[in-house]
Amino acid sequence: MAARARRAPSKARPTAGPAFEVDGSALPPLGMPPEEFLRDYWQKRPLLIRNAFPGFESPIQPEDLAGLACEEVALSRIVAHDAADDRWMLRHGPFPEEMFPDMPDHDWTLLVQDVDKWDADIAALVEHFGFLPRWRIDDVMVSFAAPGGSVGAHVDQYDVFLLQAQGQRRWQIDASVALGKPAPPLDFRPDVDLRLLQRFSPTHEWVLGPGDMLYLPPGVPHHGVAVDACLTFSLGMRAPSAAELLGDFVDTLAAEADDALRYRDADLAPAKSPGEIDAAAMERVVEALNLLRMNDPDRLGDWFGRFITVYRSGGQVAPGDDPRSRIEVEWDLQHGASLRRHPFSRMAWRKARRGARLYVNGVEHPLPARDAARIADNAVLDGRLYASLSEAGRDRVIELMQEGHYQLDLGDDAQ
Repeated sequence: MAARARRAPSKARPTAGPAFEVDGSALPPLGMPPEEFLRDYWQKRPLLIRNAFPGFESPIQPEDLAGLACEEVALSRIVAHDAADDRWMLRHGPFPEEMFPDMPDHDWTLLVQDVDKWDADIAALVEHFGFLPRWRIDDVMVSFAAPGGSVGAHVDQYDVFLLQAQGQRRWQIDASVALGKPAPPLDFRPDVDLRLLQRFSPTHEWVLGPGDMLYLPPGVPHHGVAVDACLTFSLGMRAPSAAELLGDFVDTLAAEADDALRYRDADLAPAKSPGEIDAAAMERVVEALNLLRMNDPDRLGDWFGRFITVYRSGGQVAPGDDPRSRIEVEWDLQHGASLRRHPFSRMAWRKARRGARLYVNGVEHPLPARDAARIADNAVLDGRLYASLSEAGRDRVIELMQEGHYQLDLGDDAQ
């Protein structure tokens, strides 16, 4: 592991309120109870957590990331910066293997999305964030940066945890809002394909080493630059915009609408001006639109459950070629096997007026609440957990397995 980086002095004077920096070694990964973090920091205030993962060693190496970036299935990018002319280059993968040995030794970054879907050790990191709703977590992006590598000063509209995995990275942030100052300008540069800030005035600066983690709420300008060759893991949240929510919601309303619901004007009075759309007409338009309102909480909940389990989906789930029958699968589960959820299978659940709903990649399934919770909350179903489900729950799991949402893991002890 690289030597612990010295703390760079903060550019901001101490202020009242929760600290911007804590040591997490006594209570990783937050350095405090989750309730305290959610109360004082979540979507409110940036936080640097030293030793969030004490003694951390990266489960992957830069060459592993480069290999993944060469695959068609991976979402990858390279960002390079010509400091002399302040020019930025963005290139999308997949990349040819022979390209990487010829890359320069400075000022470029490789970023790969959804690495948790392809690497079980990276996926295991997500379990440390169980204090958050699982459906809010999007993916783990991994970036390798050569010395000086950066993606520029920018702002994200979602929560993100930035875990330093190898090497050192210098982070600068503008925490003006958390300091009670006016919000910084967020105008973007018009001369680059990246959404980079025209102006960036940091209030804090830190150098992070392996195991250190920086939490940033939405809207906090930040800039990270590799001190040396380094790996950074970025755990990002799903945060659909109001426009995305509205667009899908309206599409759902329109698809489910009764064609008999129409604009009506039974109270029509003689027109004063035949070409005018008067105030009474607009009131009737509002009334017609109001007929489509989704007032039923169950319908609204079902829409959102379907929406959020397909939002930003990075891959497809398809049936496998395992010919095992249900009897064989259940025998395997009784003898040490387990069912592992497909990496691209997204699940959530919700209590309904009667029972509950399990949502799986945009499809809703009525189930008892106890079953829905156990299936959605556990990425791995062993024999004991499977047996604890009701008959309806077990039926649903077998159906999901046949659709490809579970893969049978026989394990070392299974016969």
